Amino acid sequence: MYKLICFDLDGTLVDSVPDLAAGVNSMLTQLSRPHFSEDTVLGWVGNGVPILVQRALSGSVDISSELTDAELNRGVELFLAHYSVNLFTDSKLYPNVIETLTALKLGGYKLAIITNKPIAQTKPVLALAGISDFFDIVLGGDSLAEKKPHPLPLQHCQQQFNLSSDEVLMVGDSKNDIIAAKAANFDSFGLTYGYNYGIPISDSAPNFVADDIGDLLTVLKV
Repeated sequence: MYKLICFDLDGTLVDSVPDLAAGVNSMLTQLSRPHFSEDTVLGWVGNGVPILVQRALSGSVDISSELTDAELNRGVELFLAHYSVNLFTDSKLYPNVIETLTALKLGGYKLAIITNKPIAQTKPVLALAGISDFFDIVLGGDSLAEKKPHPLPLQHCQQQFNLSSDEVLMVGDSKNDIIAAKAANFDSFGLTYGYNYGIPISDSAPNFVADDIGDLLTVLKV
């Protein structure tokens, strides 16, 4: 039934929290602010760099109303200075990612990346992870006018391949992926191991839920 499989990146294919947390703490060190653990930073990931930085500067998933634009801009600058040269230092692919992508490609599926990560970071991460060649289209959070949970990036991919909405499946770990899929009338495949603000992915009611990305092959009968 499906012809195009769209994947989120962070928390779905790549465990990037170690490098994101290092970038956050490098920024906080330079601003003489306290550090946070990887587990804490994990709960702040998924809405792009500015939101991650705002949460780190607020010390909470809830962003402080007292943060100024100057503080945010400086924080983003410091974060990116570290992270942009440490995109895949301690990050790693989740189990069965290569095997799953290989089987899908051999099975004739079109594959896409739809992430809220800036495109300038997304493409190098894919290259460093050794998975660039699997994907027919790659969209970052700044590739279009909207990002997830808005459906525009998903609809853009659908249109690129001239497919109906029931021919596309969205695979992700966050409620943003599932909300976007529902808004685009796509089916969705939710993974339990990623970054979803401490909320079970099942709460967002994806069509499929799995603990292992390899289970996608069972669902698709590849």
